[in-house]
Amino acid sequence: MKFVKWAVTAAVLVMSLLAAIAPAAAAADRPIGIYLDNRKLASDVDPFIIPKVNLTMVPLRVISEGIGASVFWSQQTKTVTTENADTTISLTAGASAGTVGGVSIPLAASVQNVRGRIMVPLRFVGEQLGLQVDWNGTARTIALTSNGGGIPPASGAGTGSAGGASGSPGSGDGSGGSLPGAGDGSGSLPGSAGGGASPGSDLPDGTSVPPGAGDNGGTLPGSGTVPAAGGSLRGAWVSTVFNLDWPSAPSYGNPQRQEQEFDSLLDDLQGMGLNAVFVQVRSVGDALYPSSLVPWSKFLTGTQGKDPGYDPLAFMIAETHKRGMQFHAWFNPFRANTDTSTDKLAPNQVAKLHPDWIVASGGALYINPGIPAARQQIIDAIMEVVARYDIDGVHLDDYFYPTNGTFGDDAAYQTYNAGRFSNKGDWRRDNINQFVQKLGESIHSLKPAVKFGISPFGVWRNKSADPTGSDTKAGVTSYDDMYADVRTWIRSGWIDYVMPQIYWSLSFGAARYDTLVDWWANEVKGTGVSLYIGHSPYKLGTAEAGWQDAHEIINQLAYNKLHPEVAGDVFYSAKDLRKNPLGVADLLRAYYGG
Repeated sequence: MKFVKWAVTAAVLVMSLLAAIAPAAAAADRPIGIYLDNRKLASDVDPFIIPKVNLTMVPLRVISEGIGASVFWSQQTKTVTTENADTTISLTAGASAGTVGGVSIPLAASVQNVRGRIMVPLRFVGEQLGLQVDWNGTARTIALTSNGGGIPPASGAGTGSAGGASGSPGSGDGSGGSLPGAGDGSGSLPGSAGGGASPGSDLPDGTSVPPGAGDNGGTLPGSGTVPAAGGSLRGAWVSTVFNLDWPSAPSYGNPQRQEQEFDSLLDDLQGMGLNAVFVQVRSVGDALYPSSLVPWSKFLTGTQGKDPGYDPLAFMIAETHKRGMQFHAWFNPFRANTDTSTDKLAPNQVAKLHPDWIVASGGALYINPGIPAARQQIIDAIMEVVARYDIDGVHLDDYFYPTNGTFGDDAAYQTYNAGRFSNKGDWRRDNINQFVQKLGESIHSLKPAVKFGISPFGVWRNKSADPTGSDTKAGVTSYDDMYADVRTWIRSGWIDYVMPQIYWSLSFGAARYDTLVDWWANEVKGTGVSLYIGHSPYKLGTAEAGWQDAHEIINQLAYNKLHPEVAGDVFYSAKDLRKNPLGVADLLRAYYGG
């Protein structure tokens, strides 16, 4: 009888255990689906996970063709080659490395040929094709986001545009100006090529970034407090557009997770020796804070205008200051949307309220800088933050006039020029000058200690166009193409600092880093305007000249010491430092003594 009772009890336990395991086993057996920009990609070979190394393998051809890249297969060498406007990728079955732009890139797992499909690690696909990657373990789906064709073409995807849809200063927040002497996409602006998963995305291939730690603080020179490390500012841009740096898309609607992610980001950056963050609080006429003028950012909840349930800006400022670091509020002033659709914009977004202010150009929407009321509305929105929050600075990137399409402002030119300028270029520069002057005066009138600075494209003008310009061959320039007369801003004292995006190496012939630092140092000399340099760690490991060794960044920092005018350095972007390409984070930690 005892045996029978024991047997019955054991049977019940086994049945219960099987019932509990069955759903999980069924989920694990379910094929993994791939979605590109919310469109499911059909493939005769499903992605799969290599259990022992926890790596996800995906079909390269299916994804490449999904983003419009050309794909070629060599039966003889068992090699697949993918080509788009930015780069060429070649992978051979069985190989433990691939080539990107002619440079060998090691793979976390060897290339596999499964039923005629070349399968490669998911992380490699994200990083090399400039895709944001999100994994949903419950649904077993991989969501790939192309960010409208370029998270700043390798800042702007190697195009020559400066007003794109991505996330880096100058590139956009990814968009960016064209590379000097471009034409082959060999050196683009920040953003477009540095995809991959966003921090905390918890991918099955280990892409999520672990929190770090650190104890270096410091404040911006001239702010009234004592900065660390000999007075130098050491910062990073934090892009929120497309959830590039923070918050991660999986954190939508979860304030606690967003706060934890930001804490980890700060700890990681401070652990590298940085003492300041430049956080994008306005990317497309929206806000990362409760505003009476503009809607909530969709990058907090997935829906523009939806309250995230807390004040992210207040939280970020408090956490940054708690660590002795500086918080600079980064605004994209004139970009209204990263595409031309207004269907998903909130009712109080500028493109809905004032469609007459909006110009479509290069696949995006912009607020027309030539309309005085439009400029004032942007200033009012920025001043709302200055008045209500304890920020250390107001920061603008180079989104003024876009360079990647025709900008239709003839009507505004006729209405608001009043015969003052004989050509539209001078009128456009005056529009931006008026905006910069009035914003600077407004900030300093209300809070004199708050610093106001701008991060223009790295080349003001080429010497070929102006004998006082730099000895460069840039495809676009700040003055001629973005209508940003940075020299006038500096000499007039409208800004406290200038932070040119010098996103090229010491060996890039068309726009050498040292040549441009020399030029900018001379521009600010004796003006009282501080000079910070914008660096591009996102380019490390790419085929562009000079970026095959992380010491390129350290050599740039060392070169800056030759110029007392250089008061600090800022890196685009946080995610690229945290990924530690070629060991750059370790080198910075050692260089700054963190």
